[in-house]
Amino acid sequence: MQNYTTFEYMYRDAANYKAWDGVILAGILTQKDEKLIRQHFDEGEFFIAEQIGVPSLCMRLWQYSNGQPNDDDHAWHTAYNFRPTTNDDIARFTLWGTVEDFIARILTVRKWDTTLSPNYTAMQN
Repeated sequence: MQNYTTFEYMYRDAANYKAWDGVILAGILTQKDEKLIRQHFDEGEFFIAEQIGVPSLCMRLWQYSNGQPNDDDHAWHTAYNFRPTTNDDIARFTLWGTVEDFIARILTVRKWDTTLSPNYTAMQN
């Protein structure tokens, strides 16, 4: 689909269990935009989903730990890919907003806040 960008990301716990998802952004994300975003992500790829308003994926793995976080859980999600949106993506992912809004949300982050994650309590134990 022209004029849409898919942002794919994942949550991987310390035991290497993974949950994948993505959101669709209205507009074209340029290489310059991606570079700017990755400069704001921790180590170029890690972010707190709750802080930028994309769906958190960590709770999908709680099915393996009696419905709650465990010692393998943490707050960080991983940016995987920015790419043009396909028709399959339209059926699979939801429209999050615009590329401009996504970039603006990321640029407001001065420090990544792990306390926003539902895994924060597990991380303290």
